[in-house]
Amino acid sequence: MFKLRFLICLIIGIISPLNVSYSNSISIENQYNIYDNYKYKFGFKNFEFANPNAPKKGSVKRPAYGKFDNFNPFILKGAAPSTIVARTFDSLGYIPIDDQSTIYPLIAEKFERSEDNNFIGFYINPKAKFSNGEKITAEDVVFSFNILIEKGTPFFKSYYADILKVEKITPSHVRFYFKPKSKNKELPILASQISIMSKKFWEGKDFAKPIKTPILGSGAYTIKEFEQNRFIILERNKNYWAKDLPSQKGMNNFDKIRFDYYNDTTVTLQALFSGNLDVREEMIAKQWARGYQNNLIKDKKIIKVNIPHNNPANIQGFYFNTRLDKFKDRNVRKAISSIFNFDWANKHLFYNQYKRLNSFYSNTQFAATGLPKGKELEILKSYGNKIDENILSTPMGYKKIKNYLDERENLRNAVKLLNKAGWDFVNGKMTNLKTGEKLSLTVTGNTANGNTFVRVLLPFINNLKKIGIDAKFRTVEVNIFKNNLDNFDFEMAIIGLPQSKLPATEQKEFWGSEAGKRKAGYNFAGIDNPVIDDLIEKIISTKNKENYKSYIKALDRVLFYNHYIILHWYGESDRIAYWDKYDYPKTNIKTGFAPSLWWEKWETIL
Repeated sequence: MFKLRFLICLIIGIISPLNVSYSNSISIENQYNIYDNYKYKFGFKNFEFANPNAPKKGSVKRPAYGKFDNFNPFILKGAAPSTIVARTFDSLGYIPIDDQSTIYPLIAEKFERSEDNNFIGFYINPKAKFSNGEKITAEDVVFSFNILIEKGTPFFKSYYADILKVEKITPSHVRFYFKPKSKNKELPILASQISIMSKKFWEGKDFAKPIKTPILGSGAYTIKEFEQNRFIILERNKNYWAKDLPSQKGMNNFDKIRFDYYNDTTVTLQALFSGNLDVREEMIAKQWARGYQNNLIKDKKIIKVNIPHNNPANIQGFYFNTRLDKFKDRNVRKAISSIFNFDWANKHLFYNQYKRLNSFYSNTQFAATGLPKGKELEILKSYGNKIDENILSTPMGYKKIKNYLDERENLRNAVKLLNKAGWDFVNGKMTNLKTGEKLSLTVTGNTANGNTFVRVLLPFINNLKKIGIDAKFRTVEVNIFKNNLDNFDFEMAIIGLPQSKLPATEQKEFWGSEAGKRKAGYNFAGIDNPVIDDLIEKIISTKNKENYKSYIKALDRVLFYNHYIILHWYGESDRIAYWDKYDYPKTNIKTGFAPSLWWEKWETIL
């Protein structure tokens, strides 16, 4: 999945003593914080998690999965290598992993704040250039925003809905104006993260159509060479204009990055051992536990390491398509959810390497726990009969399944829930007593990861069959899978979405009713719940930190209680294996696997 991280980030800011006020209503700031403080004071040399002395040299070979036939990741048509292309673009500001509410300079060298918060202005660094040497101007910024709204995926029009317009003030000064009634406090963040494209490059080209050659960008890398569906080679732009900015020091250290394409993650392990890959992230617990027992590991020619991260856990799970009649009833979804035995899978298949996702905000301060209390309880009670009163007395999270007796009890309870929803056994098949429909489901995965789920799904499918549900699993090509998701053409699907460190606007895309009706939206489950819509609006608009946290916890609880997704699991570290000619910063900041921070120690293994 492309880094929905590119979507995700969250107006009250401290003005640096070095900032210059032009009037009582407008100020110019060297860095922009949407709450009340920032970690790095103006004049900082580099971020703590980066090594400013990392050598700039060498190359690295990494795996990529699926296929590509288009270099425009901003449109629906075609399959674009989105995360790779992202390395060739810069945005107006940079948001570091350890200070998610602050915008630091990148293309914009200064930021303009209005007292009434009805716009944000950006002053473009006069050194800012595209990779062909042409200057970045306000016109390029205006073009980038407008073209995304007009011809990009429907996501952009929704995501930036509260931005009224973008206006060129001077050739190096641009403003994003916000809609008068908008209460979205993260609009400055959203504006700062737009990938800036060249207006001149797109003249005479149709942005809405796939493009077979790389797009002109301004990032640290350019696409030097590629062969469709086989490989892409990025080359570091040695004239990269931003290489000495504090926000870029210690990053983008390889001269070349080669991505070789594979259809299956399991094949890439042997590619690592044979030297065809240099660095690889392990996605399969069994392989991490048992697949690295050879002399390369023993002799430490290949290093195997868990790199801790503080990232919110991805929202990974079996997504119900609630647009289908059979999945509209919460009792049906809860019944099916209760049959998935994560505890057995974690012990027998995952070597106890994972934790269960018991929240939509796991591994963050926003995860709801236990029973609601305090402000969270007050918020939920305010919805009266719009929510099921049992949500107030239902503890958060899945019940542990300790043994076969617990599993058997879950099966019995699942049948009761199905009976409550109007289903019962007819000739051994779970049947809708009104329509005569037999309850069946197909779980769909893609070829990049689907094969790894077979062992997980077989016990789940067998248990479903015990209560008369005909369940199947199928895998499809990555591109077909994407098309299925874009058109909501699935019953249940294995999907993962990145969660934000500061949840806000992207939640509307994940769970909002409008996104669920729009093709190519990210509300894959088709959630249509007015309480959820209202909670999201309050999350976006509130400026009080404690209320903000309470609204997210309330949303978490409503999402979880309704069983729209059978949540999977997560790890607290990234599992990385790499040849011992590479290194990365060892700091107290939990970066996880951050390839832009790595470097090559020497040219060949001794």
